[in-house]
Amino acid sequence: MKGVLLVNLGSPDSTDVKDVRKYLDEFLMDKRVIDVPWPLRAFIVKGMILRTRPKSSAEAYEKIWWEEGSPLIVLSRRLQEKVQEMVSLPVALAMRYGNPSLKSGLEELKQKGVTEVLLIPLYPQFAMATTETILVLAEKLRKKYFPEMSFTTMPAFYNHPDYIRVLSASVEDALREKEWEHLLFSYHGVPERHIKKSDITKSHCKIDGSCCKTASPAHRFCYRHQCYETTRQVASYLELKEGTYSTSFQSRLGKDPWLRPYTDHTVAGFAESGTKKMAIVTPAFVSDCLETLEEIGMEAREDFLEKGGEEFHVIPCINDREDWVKVLSRWMDEWADQ
Repeated sequence: MKGVLLVNLGSPDSTDVKDVRKYLDEFLMDKRVIDVPWPLRAFIVKGMILRTRPKSSAEAYEKIWWEEGSPLIVLSRRLQEKVQEMVSLPVALAMRYGNPSLKSGLEELKQKGVTEVLLIPLYPQFAMATTETILVLAEKLRKKYFPEMSFTTMPAFYNHPDYIRVLSASVEDALREKEWEHLLFSYHGVPERHIKKSDITKSHCKIDGSCCKTASPAHRFCYRHQCYETTRQVASYLELKEGTYSTSFQSRLGKDPWLRPYTDHTVAGFAESGTKKMAIVTPAFVSDCLETLEEIGMEAREDFLEKGGEEFHVIPCINDREDWVKVLSRWMDEWADQ
């Protein structure tokens, strides 16, 4: 019997500092997130970050927390429930970090008799700190607890025509009857070394401005290329004029070089150079979360307005939009019919 497991990033169980610390510990101790040897990673995370970060992160979560709980969890659950209404095969939900866990999601499918699982990481673009870590953990759990199961993985859908259409429609809907001078596509940042580590050719990725535009097998796992390609295709679909849109990367950690340009610097730069009305979309996220609601919707907005901007339009993620639900359901049905 076939079934589907939707997997998103995850969230603390609550805004209590202890729950945030537990979540950050699991998240940041993942060797595909902070990819240094375990002793150094433990020193960085447990000896430094977890001493101060949980309190400030808890305060940030409190700003965006909903009555029903974490926005990311609530929105992911709404998506799962709506999709389940449209397909006949079982659909479960899991998070890479926190609850509901990957193990509990697979257990839910097992209890329904599922032996063939379609894993759908809810990340349009592939990255070792997102998609790859999900697949590695899922396989580890399969071998240990679910040997009777087999997995099929949904490929990165950053350039799938259906996804581009839905993302473009979300931009159009959000900006209808609004004035804007520049549209910024802000993606979650990753260290530059992650891009090079994911290069299956071991030679193509140089992050030099041209490698992402030059056809290569490396693009299958190149997060940077996939982000820029998402931007390019949406801009083409919406017929945006050159110069009215750009790409940036947010949420860096530590002093190592991360993908540039940085979103905070970019937003401030536009305000300081005279841009009064700006719009921003976050296509690395399917569901609104701390990074979109607080970092962009609050911090970036405040920075833009303080530096002279007048209007800052934050475009919601595709969340549980009806067109996205239909697309996801169709992909599942197509897989089930194979």
